[in-house]
Amino acid sequence: MLKFYYSRLSVNARRVWVTLLEKNLEFEPILMKLNGDQFQPDFLQLNPFHHIPVLVDEDFSIFESLAILDYLEAKYPETSLMPTDARDIAKVRMLELVTVNELPPASIALMKQMLDVDVADKQVDAAKQTMATALQYFEANLTANSEYFIGDRLTYADIVAGTAVASIPLLGISLEPYLRVSKWLDNLQQRASWRQTAPAAEDIEKSKTVMKAILQKR
Repeated sequence: MLKFYYSRLSVNARRVWVTLLEKNLEFEPILMKLNGDQFQPDFLQLNPFHHIPVLVDEDFSIFESLAILDYLEAKYPETSLMPTDARDIAKVRMLELVTVNELPPASIALMKQMLDVDVADKQVDAAKQTMATALQYFEANLTANSEYFIGDRLTYADIVAGTAVASIPLLGISLEPYLRVSKWLDNLQQRASWRQTAPAAEDIEKSKTVMKAILQKR
């Protein structure tokens, strides 16, 4: 059986978790407390970079969330989450990469501001502009009549971008100006996989002290 190492507060882990559920795969969830357990020798054998998520399939360990998604798609194609049309594949990849490359640095700056960690005003301004550009890009790739980025079909573009966009309001960025993004996110949040993997409000609140301590060292 697949083993899935995760944290409920990790956006990277959540996209893998949603995929496992959408593909109806059996797996053993292994919750990481990230209180030092990620530095234990057994875990470092799975991922020497000591971060989550990690997926273990028998004697094969995979880390980096997009690599895990590719692995699951190749091995379990029955419920496909990747289109076959060349343009649609490119669109999915662009949406994935915009999400993983552009949003995290901006999120860190905004999180510092939110938690009263020292951060330059110009960094915050740049982060807000990056978020606006990304949300405008997502908005432009949705249509008024489609539920998802690729028509009425859920793909990795929705899973990767959607799990990230869901956390943006927590950083003080409103989604209200982005009508199509808001509708799309509402559609995603109706799915059982989204409801099952959503972090609880109390967990988010508890994590703020830990996050502040981490960000003060960056």
